[in-house]
Amino acid sequence: MMFLRKPVLLATTLTLLTSGGFAWAASPTETVQTAIQRVFTENGTAQAKVVSTDDRRAHIREAAESLFDFREMARRSLGERFDVLSPADEKEFVRLFTNLIAVSYLNKIEAYAGEPIRYLGERVDGVEASVSSRLVTAKGSQIDVAYRLYRAQDRWAVYDVSVDGVSLVDNYKTQFSRLIQRSSFADLLKTLRQKAGS
Repeated sequence: MMFLRKPVLLATTLTLLTSGGFAWAASPTETVQTAIQRVFTENGTAQAKVVSTDDRRAHIREAAESLFDFREMARRSLGERFDVLSPADEKEFVRLFTNLIAVSYLNKIEAYAGEPIRYLGERVDGVEASVSSRLVTAKGSQIDVAYRLYRAQDRWAVYDVSVDGVSLVDNYKTQFSRLIQRSSFADLLKTLRQKAGS
């Protein structure tokens, strides 16, 4: 399946989006900046090299779950089908989708070399926002990364990431839709379970 291959750019981008405990007062850009700084701090300190990989990844995943709205990402990725799922299927799909996203950056975080990131601006439209940034690789190439957020209670939460114009949510939505059309939602869950090793 195509979605089981993790695009390097999306995986690298997701490494940048892990943080937690944002105050309501933080702007969308501050939310993203704080997340990126925390990842670098957690991964780059001497202390990070002392704790086990499992402990470090558990901390990063916990932090990510406080920034991402994985349920909203899962809902948008599945589209209209999400609204008719049984409570049990919804719970399992969100769990498996969350794991799919988490695995795509947990395996990449140690490889990130701290390339510079420029924030190009933000746009806020009521409860929706977007933050544009550009990552410059060690070889000098530029990668445009856009974050889409919405107000979730007392914080901004990320529900989509685009790399060079390619939306993570739209990408999964296309792939999930094709799989369901060819077979069934049950087969999608089965494939996600196999990927998760559950």
